[in-house]
Amino acid sequence: MAAPITPVTLANPSAAIIPPLLNPSGENQAAGSVFQTVFKTAVNTVEGFQTQANKSIQDFLSGNNEDIHSAVIATQRADLSFDLFMQVRNKVVSAYQEVMRMQV
Repeated sequence: MAAPITPVTLANPSAAIIPPLLNPSGENQAAGSVFQTVFKTAVNTVEGFQTQANKSIQDFLSGNNEDIHSAVIATQRADLSFDLFMQVRNKVVSAYQEVMRMQV
């Protein structure tokens, strides 16, 4: 009998890309600070994946108990997170340009 397939989950669930929109005190944040927080968290997450991929590659090349599969998965995770970040950035810029073209 085949083993059950386990679902794919985040390696680090605490590294969510979008933070909560409420302060720890429970009050709403200003729109600018929410955008800043979301942007900073997204950049840090993408940078963390890139750092992890670089470390994984270095560990593989130096022979420090790192197999090729882990290095490739870490590299793909970094690549996909960067691609997602760039697509979201493009959509935000497009939406901003559309708002700026509106006549009041």
